[in-house]
Amino acid sequence: MLVDNTGDRPIFIGAGANLPHPSYTSPRETLHAALLELDRWKIRVLRYSRWYRTAPVPVSDQPWYVNVVAEIATSLSADDLLATLHEIEDLFGRVRSVPNAPRLIDLDLLDYRGEIAVPGAGRAILPHPRMAERAFVLRPLADLAPTWRHPVSGASIQDLLKALPADQVAQPFQAAGLPFGPGRV
Repeated sequence: MLVDNTGDRPIFIGAGANLPHPSYTSPRETLHAALLELDRWKIRVLRYSRWYRTAPVPVSDQPWYVNVVAEIATSLSADDLLATLHEIEDLFGRVRSVPNAPRLIDLDLLDYRGEIAVPGAGRAILPHPRMAERAFVLRPLADLAPTWRHPVSGASIQDLLKALPADQVAQPFQAAGLPFGPGRV
């Protein structure tokens, strides 16, 4: 059974890619396919942000990313949801090599109903430990939740955005031929 987030704190996931996938024409199309795939795994996308073109973090010469944030509904626990996101990444050919490497797909559990969870074997760290430092998460999240506050620090999303370094570029864009958010998949 899917749990609707109406009246409850939402669940947000982030998606990003900067390498072309052999089965799709662009990283944007790969991520769109992944959002559609979520439904087969007891994860329903309720809505998603605009799509963003973002500079790699840390700054490097690798290709820029495409990023989006989705609000979802699921009956999965945070730990099971994170494991499922990793399974979907595997399905799409994600290979984990070194931190911050270019990738075909990256699915992150950002915020699970405002829960706070510390590291542990097989456990999700909540909220995502680096989300407050990343324009590629905060800008799309602000599209969906302009009044969101960080569950640990209590900082508003607007204050977190203002504190970002200038080299973290996140530009909204619209890709031809695919739905444009904020919207539903």
